[in-house]
Amino acid sequence: MHFPGRLSALPPSSFAQLATLLDPHQPGKSPISLAIGDPNGAVPAFVSEAIAKHAKDFGVYPPINGSKEWREAAAKWLVTRFGLPGAAIDPEKNLLPLNGTREGLFLALFTVMPESKAGQRPVVLLPNPFYQCYAAAALSAGGEPVFVPATAATGFLPDYASLPKAVLERTAAVYICSPSNPEGACASESYWRSLFALAEQYDFAVFADECYADIYLNRPPASALPMRGAPYARLLTFHSLSKRSGLPGLRSGIVAGDAQMIERFRGFRNYAGPQVPLPIIAASTAAWSDEAHVIANREGYREKFRLAQRMLGNRAGFRIPEGGFFLWLDVGNGEETALKLWREAGVRTLPGAYMGREIEPGKTLTNPGFSYIRVALVNDLSTIMAALERMVEVLDTERA
Repeated sequence: MHFPGRLSALPPSSFAQLATLLDPHQPGKSPISLAIGDPNGAVPAFVSEAIAKHAKDFGVYPPINGSKEWREAAAKWLVTRFGLPGAAIDPEKNLLPLNGTREGLFLALFTVMPESKAGQRPVVLLPNPFYQCYAAAALSAGGEPVFVPATAATGFLPDYASLPKAVLERTAAVYICSPSNPEGACASESYWRSLFALAEQYDFAVFADECYADIYLNRPPASALPMRGAPYARLLTFHSLSKRSGLPGLRSGIVAGDAQMIERFRGFRNYAGPQVPLPIIAASTAAWSDEAHVIANREGYREKFRLAQRMLGNRAGFRIPEGGFFLWLDVGNGEETALKLWREAGVRTLPGAYMGREIEPGKTLTNPGFSYIRVALVNDLSTIMAALERMVEVLDTERA
């Protein structure tokens, strides 16, 4: 697919590339997909009940702000989850509902992007590898995406402070994902403070994609809101029920932070029109208000990672990530290994290069994701066990 104008620079879809790589080939065994981060657990009963109870509200236009009950539940969750002072989040000023975090991460950039900065095209900084939505937003809003390597050497987080002053002076916004997709790295308190100091020095917005913040193995990751502190100047943080509650089909999230930025985004959304239907708002209110299903969800992932550790051992540089539900395995050549896993084992994984950009154009080895595959541990335990058994056979054959 080719887009006109500035959108012609959009990176190809990771999953379109994966289809091109794998679909011409027959799977070696019955297919199992570990390629997509698509949680597929049971839907909590209270979600279905809330939608059914409020089904009549599909007959009215939903307000941009959601319901009063939703705003209060979202504010309470943010305060409780991140240990904020009781009045630190104003339900009327510091947050908005989203049709999933992707919608917010894409649209919010338009509200902070100047026509120029330092007399040139404004820059948007992205981690590399990256969530494709970030680059699409940067290009659509007229910015120049600058891809900053997130490698083992940088703790799998981008080192924005190391960029040249000339780039930072042109920077209008920065995306940071923590826990990161695909690597599962979590920004430390010092990382957040350094990033916010940089935002103050060079006057740019911070978009904190924290949709995996409730999926962690040991301790909750440091997060943007408490590290920035009220009034959260220059910060918008994004949270999702897709990951926290395993409800990707609900398409429901939160954007929270700087009241002035929220007000501007609210006004923009009145034009773009991405309101969340009120029955979904009701179900989301229930989900943000309940922790029991989240605790069970998190324990399920812990069990999957324990299984992966037992089965993979030290193969492919295995490590348990700090957060999220992906394995980021160093297999030498991610594309070759993904194709081999499909042709010999019927296991579908995502080459890491499909989430990255070459640092030096035309030199594939400079893509920070080149040697990796991303493995999503979102299936049920028995399916993951079967897939990992097949993967071990292929990886051991490669090492022999």
